[in-house]
Amino acid sequence: MKVAVLSFAHVHAATYLRLLSRMPGVDVLGSDPETDLAAPGEVRGRAVADAARVAYADTYEEAFAWGPDAVIVCSENARHRPLVERAAAHGVPVLCEKPLAATVEDGEAMVAACRAAGVRLAVAHPVRFSPAYAAVKAAVAAGEAGRVLAVSGANNGAMPTRARRWFAEPALSGGGALMDHTVHIADLLDDLFAEATPVEVYAQTNNLLYADEVAAETSGLVSVTYSNGAVATIDCSWSHPRSHHSWGGLELTVVGERATLEMDAFDQKVHGFSEREGTGTEVPFGPDLDELMLRAFLYGAQEGAMTVADGEGGLRTLRVVEAGYASARSGVPVAPRQD
Repeated sequence: MKVAVLSFAHVHAATYLRLLSRMPGVDVLGSDPETDLAAPGEVRGRAVADAARVAYADTYEEAFAWGPDAVIVCSENARHRPLVERAAAHGVPVLCEKPLAATVEDGEAMVAACRAAGVRLAVAHPVRFSPAYAAVKAAVAAGEAGRVLAVSGANNGAMPTRARRWFAEPALSGGGALMDHTVHIADLLDDLFAEATPVEVYAQTNNLLYADEVAAETSGLVSVTYSNGAVATIDCSWSHPRSHHSWGGLELTVVGERATLEMDAFDQKVHGFSEREGTGTEVPFGPDLDELMLRAFLYGAQEGAMTVADGEGGLRTLRVVEAGYASARSGVPVAPRQD
């Protein structure tokens, strides 16, 4: 199987190259020609492919001429659309980095292009492959918690601009922390609630954190009311200290009529302290969620197992983000666009 990774703008690109290169029977090619908007000092292009020991194409044309069986798009959010549409035109299944796009209009065009071409469009939401989330979903589906009344979620991370400046440049990212970190939990709830849809979104944002560095919002709290009556709150802030030894995390509390369920998607780790380094340390022992997602995308989910988020699901979460920004600007709840 041939898999091409298009653009290394997103920090996950290097991870995908490394994981794919270790999969038996997978040939990997990287291509990252559009580095014009990279900040000084950011490692991009051939150097990233060389570090992962994978082949490199100087242009996207060369990458598609190679004949990939699947492509993974890791460009800046605002550049997702042309690459996804190019994949659709070549009839190649595509996994697009989250969020689906920088705007709902772009997301709708991407979904339409892939549908018209009969091409699979998936969105990279690896947290849905967490064993902790699987346990929560199973308990809710079995009725063990009763009717879900409320959900409290937090997807906090470190300020990402040291690795990639574009995350805080709305022209390329579509926003700031609200765009970056609302979508993971919104995707989990889209999967957890199945037929229930978001009917109202209220959000507050600010950039009190790192106000001297960026103009985009660095903190946010989003409340989403669903058609089943459940109310969810999502802390999407870039509030994790830069000096911390981990990047951040994702936690979810689901409050039901009969039970409360709690999960931490990334805490399958042994925690300790390094006297030599003078800092905390973590040794993970759980599954690699990115690898589980990639395998499900390339080979399909096993019976009863989690599937990769599709383009329509990615579009629904993007509409929640859009409504969140509209609410933060207006100060009132906003109904997200519906299909």
